Amino acid sequence: MKQNKHNERLDETRLRLSSFVTFLMGFSQAVLIYVMSSYFELATGMQNVGVFYAFSYGIFLLILLNLHKLVRLWGKSNVFYFSLLANIVVITLLIFAQPSMIGVALLMLYIILGHIEWVALDVIVESFSVDRMSGRIRGLHLTILNAGFMFGPFASTYILDRMDFQGIFIFALIFNCFVFIFALIGFRNINHKFEQKLKVMDILRKVRRQADIMRIYYISFVLEFFYALMIIYTPIYLRNLGYSWENIGWIFTAMLAPFVVLQYPMGILADKKTGEKEFLIVALLLMACSTSAIYFIGTGTATIWAIVLFATRIGAALIEILRDSYFFKKIDAADVDLINFFRTSVPAANIMAAALSSVVLIFAPIKFTFILTGLVVLSALYPAFKLVDNASEKEMRAKATARV
Repeated sequence: MKQNKHNERLDETRLRLSSFVTFLMGFSQAVLIYVMSSYFELATGMQNVGVFYAFSYGIFLLILLNLHKLVRLWGKSNVFYFSLLANIVVITLLIFAQPSMIGVALLMLYIILGHIEWVALDVIVESFSVDRMSGRIRGLHLTILNAGFMFGPFASTYILDRMDFQGIFIFALIFNCFVFIFALIGFRNINHKFEQKLKVMDILRKVRRQADIMRIYYISFVLEFFYALMIIYTPIYLRNLGYSWENIGWIFTAMLAPFVVLQYPMGILADKKTGEKEFLIVALLLMACSTSAIYFIGTGTATIWAIVLFATRIGAALIEILRDSYFFKKIDAADVDLINFFRTSVPAANIMAAALSSVVLIFAPIKFTFILTGLVVLSALYPAFKLVDNASEKEMRAKATARV
């Protein structure tokens, strides 16, 4: 296993600015992310819309496996700027496109470019970070990101009720323009290039030699699988049960509260006291059980739905910060190839989720996707138990004292 002895430099000013950019990006993307499946359904007349996500993430996966080559040629910030500017163009075109196959193609391109933005920002943030503070830095980063995501569903459902999808695209365009302006100010002198010239097979061989990277990768895969199916099918299922967009907005806003409340404290706790392993195991169990329970709710009430979905996101919030904290303690800013590989869990999970759910929905109702998700989450328990935990600051002090 790679030792955590990296060349690092903490830049708190740049971290604060990247956090503000993260908030704007989270809010602007959340405005769209929870209504995409409904747009696909409206534009095509198909309820089984997973195929559009699978195709989008298939293209993203191919790009991501080779993204380190673009970083080597252009630099970190230029890759971020290009994906962001391209997305602004796509959103502008969506404003003028009616729900149609052209609109579907544009929205799929938005998905691809949006994920490239996040990976490029990941690489930039790692340039400002130090390993011993990964939990705190990533916890704060994710808390601010999810604060933006928390209010996105309420804003999008409010706009959708009054202005249809065109209003949502106009809203997203305004915020993406703000993101571009602040990113230009903050990241303009950050254009480090990646010097290694590795092929995809070289990267895969490099990762295979690091068992804990593969284990945390699978845990990340399971989390992204959960996100994929929940984001696609929860809004459609609630609409089928008769819930209005306004009610769904309130439910989703309450559902996302754990991401804002839990992640930063959990990052501090992992850094200083516990490491990541034990809480990962607990979080996986909680997320699996609460997700499977959705199958049995039926129509219920808005309050019941908010409580159960809130419980699923407690597990998800903990896994999200702990997987990032664990992984980024194993690598540094020079490992652009490993960061890109790690983020392939997003498209890989989305492709698998879309493919499996498309098959399942031929034979079973939509609500069965929640059982499927719960079972997949449970499969991550074995690699979680096998992880070699990162030593916390408390454990490192104890070892240092024992040697004395």
